[in-house]
Amino acid sequence: MLVVAGLLVAASGSSGAAPPAWRYTMVAFSNISDHDLDVYESGDATHFQPLRLSAYRPPSGVVRDPSIFRHTDGLYYLTYTTVDGANIGFARSSDRINWTFLGAWPVPLCCAFLPGTGDGTGSASPPGSSGSAGFSDGPSLSPFTTKAWAPEWFVDGDRVSVILSMSTGGGFVPYLMTALDPSLRIWGLPVPLDGIGADHIDTTVIKVGSTYHAFTKNETKKVIEHAVAPSVTGPYSFVPAGNWGSMLEGPAVVQLPNNAWRIYLDAYTEGKYLYSDSTDGLNTWSPAQELPGLSGTVRHVGVMSEPA
Repeated sequence: MLVVAGLLVAASGSSGAAPPAWRYTMVAFSNISDHDLDVYESGDATHFQPLRLSAYRPPSGVVRDPSIFRHTDGLYYLTYTTVDGANIGFARSSDRINWTFLGAWPVPLCCAFLPGTGDGTGSASPPGSSGSAGFSDGPSLSPFTTKAWAPEWFVDGDRVSVILSMSTGGGFVPYLMTALDPSLRIWGLPVPLDGIGADHIDTTVIKVGSTYHAFTKNETKKVIEHAVAPSVTGPYSFVPAGNWGSMLEGPAVVQLPNNAWRIYLDAYTEGKYLYSDSTDGLNTWSPAQELPGLSGTVRHVGVMSEPA
């Protein structure tokens, strides 16, 4: 019997080591409060359990649209919408549970006469448009950034950036703002993502190989669009997105094992949270289905994956 047991152990060992375990951290505000950050954890990117509810409350403003990543210093960093003028918030944690406020960064003036930012009035739109962005082909008439919303971390090599949605009084346009120091306390001037244009918000970008993929909400059509580019700043060209439906926002994209990808979507009018997977390099997507447990509770999540 000992010999047989030994053979069984040897056979199981020769079949190869188990794949490494991953954990997925979700940060979100909720339907109950946009002043408090809730943190969740999952081992399969589907079934999330609370790590800590009300883990962080900023000293002022709200903590909407949070995004999380782990820096090379081993610490976790959060960025979020403050809805306090043209500021975006930052916080830091060593354990994803206890957070320290780092500050609110005032987005600088940047948009005067820049094509594609809307006319800054929100009303001078072509017939049939939503009016939320102004005329998408006209230049901004104001240098003042009035809103900076939905910041998303984007890390490319040793460069850490935030992609944020900015408005000068009309609709939103996606911009890239890159950190100028490793502590992420000093930031460069925002640069527009060429090819996406006005009336787009909640833009997130991932890099697969040498291609940059942007997922963004079209504010006129209320759908999530997919665009690709050879550089993070563009020029972007729109490609077919998943058949996810309309009235969606807050896309968050994370890589799963076996090179699959998952997108999370906030179906805000239905009070549901959805997810959809791609196993062929972001070309086609599975039908959207409801995220169990948290659907109807979380809003505009950020999700990060790392080895457990």
